[in-house]
Amino acid sequence: MSQKNKKQFGVWMDTHHATVVGKPDAEAQNFSVLGVAENAGATFNTSEKNAHNDERTLQHKYFKEILTHMQNAEEVHLTGTGTSQEQLMRYMKETPQFKNTITTESTSNKMSDENLVEFIGAKFN
Repeated sequence: MSQKNKKQFGVWMDTHHATVVGKPDAEAQNFSVLGVAENAGATFNTSEKNAHNDERTLQHKYFKEILTHMQNAEEVHLTGTGTSQEQLMRYMKETPQFKNTITTESTSNKMSDENLVEFIGAKFN
């Protein structure tokens, strides 16, 4: 399969926001923004155990929302701030649909949608 026809996606993410970039269909030449995902975060809870469980549940929901934009992904490049990329990579490896997906990561500051599209396009060309 040629590099041009692979299902390639890029994600800029932090703990609360993710922007997913990819090609809308197999014939598309250029990357574009496919969707965004939000994680409001857990609300205050007096029980540390319950707060942790709420946080994990919301994080998994956030990851699932991101992955809905990347069906049949073969390659994914994750970028952003913090450790969210590493956590999503681990989550993908534990998910049967994405366990064979090639994932790479880098660190970057928040960028505009246009810059993200350019950045991801350059990563895969």
